[in-house]
Amino acid sequence: MIGLPGSGKSTLADSLLADESLPSELLCSREWNFQDTHTRRLISTDAIRAQLFGDEAIQGSWLKIWLEVRSQFQQAGSAIAADELEFAIYDATNAVRKQRRAAIALARKAGFTHITGIWVNPTIEICLERNRLRSRQVPEEVIHRMARRLYGAPPSVEEGLDCLIETESQTTPHPLLPTFSDPESNFPSHNEQSVNSPHAT
Repeated sequence: MIGLPGSGKSTLADSLLADESLPSELLCSREWNFQDTHTRRLISTDAIRAQLFGDEAIQGSWLKIWLEVRSQFQQAGSAIAADELEFAIYDATNAVRKQRRAAIALARKAGFTHITGIWVNPTIEICLERNRLRSRQVPEEVIHRMARRLYGAPPSVEEGLDCLIETESQTTPHPLLPTFSDPESNFPSHNEQSVNSPHAT
């Protein structure tokens, strides 16, 4: 997942985890026969902060967070290789190109074979408005700074992604399909695996 605070990326991630009718094309993935959504996994930097520091609002040591991200990537990669997991979603802002490339490289090393980037990209005004309604607000100057970095070096498949989806929406059903972007074809074949996966997003 890629998006500013208030973009709706976490809401969309939760929807993708829960949606039993999620089409395989949406995440560039092969066909699966799993019976429930427990076969999907969320890897969230906010959840990791809460786990490590007792509160997701505490920024804490990025090294400690990154080590836990690596551990969860490795666990998810192993589970997917064993057909115990359908796909994993990495939920973080990923606003900086260097950080996106590092996450993609980490996912590859963990065994993910096909990685889709989902960029939730409403206007910055919408992000700021949603942020103001939150109980835990991100300082607006931080959002503006992140926006400058994100829009100055926007996500692209050249960063190592297998495909990139951009949407302004955080809702389902499947708002991503009309904006699916793949430089080679409309949809990859079903025998390909997906992102943050031998599947992953």
